[in-house]
Amino acid sequence: MHIKEFEKFVEIVRRLRKDCPWDREQTHTSIRHNLLEETYETIEAIEHNDLQELRKELGDLLLHVVLHSVIAEETNEFSLQEVIAKESEKLIHRHPHVFGEVEVLDAKEVKQNWERLKMQEGRNSILDGIPKELPALQRSYRLQDKAGKVGFEWNNKEDAWKKFEEELGEFHEAVDKGKYDEIEDEFGDLLFTLVNYARYINVQPENSLRGTCEKFITRFQFIERELKKRGKDIYQSSLEEMDALWNEAKKHQSK
Repeated sequence: MHIKEFEKFVEIVRRLRKDCPWDREQTHTSIRHNLLEETYETIEAIEHNDLQELRKELGDLLLHVVLHSVIAEETNEFSLQEVIAKESEKLIHRHPHVFGEVEVLDAKEVKQNWERLKMQEGRNSILDGIPKELPALQRSYRLQDKAGKVGFEWNNKEDAWKKFEEELGEFHEAVDKGKYDEIEDEFGDLLFTLVNYARYINVQPENSLRGTCEKFITRFQFIERELKKRGKDIYQSSLEEMDALWNEAKKHQSK
């Protein structure tokens, strides 16, 4: 039943490519931003624990996988069948502890083996495969995580924190000098070391900052609503007044 549904879905996409003027015009490049948008919408559904919305967004992601594959089929680049076959082959190859004779102690060893196997597949560097298009916070985490898998990391979180403090000192020195390029460079180093420290305390910085952004929005919009109730213009309000409402908003969020 599930296989028939999938085959039906693929045929719908193939027909759209033939009979729909808009779908017929699309290329890998023209819909690349839509793929990114659908990915973020899927993440949002997960963050809100909205399983009904997640089901819908996963369908939209599947549409993009199939559509890109069908476009490639039309130019004989590759087929949907090849996409699925290659992914199956990769999963089996990278999980020898499941499909082979390899024994592992824990998830950490699984990740180390995963990186070794990827290098065997033809990569030139441990850091290959991390997209430049990733948000910088997430990209810095992945770079350091990959380097850490081959032992390029501090022995403990205390050492990682000392490096952060060292970078903080260098940042303050740059600020005192007042040279913008130097300040920007040192601030990047500061963020990078803080992201690295997050790995040692099992915090995913991208998720953490996204949560803080949502928290900020909720609190600031509380300020806007409260000022409006009082008949006040936010542009005319003092920092002290807004800060007091901010603290009130924090109390509401903690309840």
